[in-house]
Amino acid sequence: MLKRLCTILAASALAAPLALGPARASGKEELTPYKMIRSLQYVQDSVVLGDHSAIEMQRFMLGAIDERLRAADPSAFRDPRNVDAALVYVMSGGNPATLDLLADRDIEGNFDSRVTEALRHYLNGKGPLIVENLTKAAPEYKNSRIGPYLFLILGNAMSQQDPVEAMKHYDWARLTAPGTIIEEAALRRSVSLAARAGLPEKGFRYALNYARRYLTSPYASQFADVFVELAVAHFDEAADGRVSEILSFMDSARQREVYLRVARRAAIAGNQALARLASRRAEELAGDDSSRSQVLASFYEGLAAVPSADVFSAAEALEAIPDEKLSPRDRALREAAKAVADAVVRPPLGESPAQAPGPIAERPAGEQSELVAEESGSGMSPFGQPFEGSSDRPTEMPAEAGTAEADIAAPGDPVLEGFLASGRSKIDEIDALLKREGQ
Repeated sequence: MLKRLCTILAASALAAPLALGPARASGKEELTPYKMIRSLQYVQDSVVLGDHSAIEMQRFMLGAIDERLRAADPSAFRDPRNVDAALVYVMSGGNPATLDLLADRDIEGNFDSRVTEALRHYLNGKGPLIVENLTKAAPEYKNSRIGPYLFLILGNAMSQQDPVEAMKHYDWARLTAPGTIIEEAALRRSVSLAARAGLPEKGFRYALNYARRYLTSPYASQFADVFVELAVAHFDEAADGRVSEILSFMDSARQREVYLRVARRAAIAGNQALARLASRRAEELAGDDSSRSQVLASFYEGLAAVPSADVFSAAEALEAIPDEKLSPRDRALREAAKAVADAVVRPPLGESPAQAPGPIAERPAGEQSELVAEESGSGMSPFGQPFEGSSDRPTEMPAEAGTAEADIAAPGDPVLEGFLASGRSKIDEIDALLKREGQ
């Protein structure tokens, strides 16, 4: 794949002007922006199709295009293709300040002010402000080069206000840009919105399309998280069949990881039946070559049993798991489960309200970066390793500024907090029953 990239860049004469830089390139050697953008699009599409070696090329090209756009004579933007190139660049993770510069220089009206203003607001984190104006302007660009990008951004901007309408914009974006980073992003985000909107059938269709095409994308781990959210929130007999169909496109390691994430999420949500089912399937897929996965499957199954009548056995099973087999996030979760179990079996202390679980040990400094990448606790996700530096991280497309979609975990652990809240609720119910019996 990388060899093909080099061939294309050489054939397009990109290598020479990029090596020389805009200041030294001149005349026919100087590539027009729209030709450079074509190469960037090819590189970004290659990344989501599995060629992770192209990530560094993507970073380099974004920098080179930025220099070229800033050095371009304003007359170059009389060509609509170069205007589109500048807009695609900034929607592809480019420098927002470059768009400000080009828009301020535009005295001939080559840039559509409605689009540039919308993008400037969006990239400054004011996504909801652009919905009305961009809803009116975007249809005019449906069949243009920037159309898929604008509809993806419009979907991002309205995803919190109207997820159903946002999915329609994602549909248009992905159907007009098949096999690209645009389609990958639209499908992945549509799964999340379908789960939130209570439309599981649509969500499973989106997930199936994603699994067929983009499991090697560097964003596939984010897809796994939203797919798990969808499966846990809407799991029944029919959904079980759809989940199995989607997982059939994954190898056993990815299937096992998904089931571990389902087991963890279901255990915390109090869905004991699903937690046990997912844990058993993860154990079956682990075989003899992944003792840690088997331990995690047993751990989540034991976690689900804490609120049940078998609380003593569950607590003993959790205590028997060595610390080194669990991630910091799952060790904190085990402490929470033990605290809940202790409170459930502790005799009531008169009218004292002190039935809440004991404090959980604070997380050591510096562990947050590890927790971000360990939703299942496996620490060895087959969906890809976390990116250790911003310079190596692939550029999201278009940039997600202005949306409330969180692809990275918040500083706290919301699922742990949910588990504690659920445990406290059960303890309160038990206290109320004991109090009524004593009257």
